[in-house]
Amino acid sequence: MPKKEAPINHLQEFLPPGTYEAVLEWLQFYKVHLTITKERKSILGDYRHQTHHANHRISVNGNLNKFSFLVTLLHELAHLLTFEQFANKTPPHGREWKMIFGKLLEQFIQHKVFPPDIERELLLSLKNPAATSCAEDGLIRVLRKYDDAKDDHRLVEEIAMNGIFRCNDGRIFKKVEKLRKRFKCVEVKTGRVYLFSPVYEVELMSRE
Repeated sequence: MPKKEAPINHLQEFLPPGTYEAVLEWLQFYKVHLTITKERKSILGDYRHQTHHANHRISVNGNLNKFSFLVTLLHELAHLLTFEQFANKTPPHGREWKMIFGKLLEQFIQHKVFPPDIERELLLSLKNPAATSCAEDGLIRVLRKYDDAKDDHRLVEEIAMNGIFRCNDGRIFKKVEKLRKRFKCVEVKTGRVYLFSPVYEVELMSRE
């Protein structure tokens, strides 16, 4: 996957106003090797802990909007802080990580760097942050409002029933039924049934 180094003085281009200095302080204190990827479909960010041969490494998708970028970066920074305190003695997204991630989010919320709608969703998640950054449905919906417009891209919940859509891997599905928390969809080529999160982003193709 192509990556590019994040020149530390250009990092503010990816961050919301008023957050650069605080983020920079964390990165410099822990000597973090930061890279920004062009795009990854399966993850938004990644953390690799310090070893005898390398510093802590964090990567974040560069195609995220500024608020998603900050939340993702804080998610990965929480992994770093958890490793510093507990090494590999805790689960990746266990109680310790959740506590640290929550404290990081709270630090930025207190300084009013997020719009009110994002702030509300973050406050709801502070007691038990989701395992993946931007993973709670409400937060995904509100963060997505700040993305650049992408033609024909929709959340699964926005696709009409019996609508046809394409996933990132090229497979084509038909949306057929709403279940309690998921949507039942049928792969057009194989007839296999899959369950989709309502906030999974896909490409709209047509309506039956």
